[in-house]
Amino acid sequence: MSTIWHVLGAGSLGTLWATRLARAGLPVRLILRDAVRLRSYAAAGGLTLIENGHASTYAVPGETPDSPEPIRRLLIACKAYDAENAIARLASRLAPGAELILLQNGLGSQDAVAARVPQARCISASSTEGAFRDGDWRVVFAGHGFNWLGDAGNPLAPIWLEDLQAARIPHEWTTDILTRLWRKLALNCAINPLTVLHDCRNGGLTEHHCEVATLCAELAELLQRCGQPAAAGNLQQEVERVIQATAANYSSMYQDVANQRRTEISYLLGHACKVAARHQLNLPHLNQLQQRLVAHLRSRGLPSD
Repeated sequence: MSTIWHVLGAGSLGTLWATRLARAGLPVRLILRDAVRLRSYAAAGGLTLIENGHASTYAVPGETPDSPEPIRRLLIACKAYDAENAIARLASRLAPGAELILLQNGLGSQDAVAARVPQARCISASSTEGAFRDGDWRVVFAGHGFNWLGDAGNPLAPIWLEDLQAARIPHEWTTDILTRLWRKLALNCAINPLTVLHDCRNGGLTEHHCEVATLCAELAELLQRCGQPAAAGNLQQEVERVIQATAANYSSMYQDVANQRRTEISYLLGHACKVAARHQLNLPHLNQLQQRLVAHLRSRGLPSD
């Protein structure tokens, strides 16, 4: 029998993965915050995936963190700022040699999770798939993208990649996942904060070309200093391409702020500025951007960490 996929986090990506795995007939369990959320989920009858206008519901079993069943494979799809505490609640359930797939934005949370559960193998994922929730327990598959997975400490690909193939989850195992994670962090730092501060869709940043270019130059300098020259290559061209390709979209950070939710600033812009300081690298525009964003979040009554 296939190993059960435990999924922690019923947000857009967690639901997107869980429904596709269930659709392929693979065993999936959804871990919910508490008994209240579990009752709400049970009343809904499962997770609903909307793809090309067609809705399908999958009766994925739900459970709470204190369920006794051992966990051998865990997809952590919660926000970066929740990941460490979430895994701390589940640490006692992890079977020897358990594998964790980390779907968090930015950098920093992956190391924090790995430090909490040294007995587990932590595999990082970087996704360009687009999805959003249009209600509780419902996800709309909005943009077909790709998923890169890798383990910086172990280049050996896991056997369960066959499950992703069966579930039609586009993926590739990479021995250089850190390059992917740094590249995505740089893209997010160059786009997301500016969409919040200029109150615009991604395409609105074409009117702030000089600001984008200056940030890209500083981010490329940071990537070079961190030993990530591949992530630094043609960064501005890639940022401009993403802005054009997603012109009608609101960035994830914009959506968080608009919905009065906590952002992942500490794992994106905050992480970049912290690493720059550690390398004694002077990046004035990046630091100023962080200060402006922190001030904006505080003015909205939102956490700035």
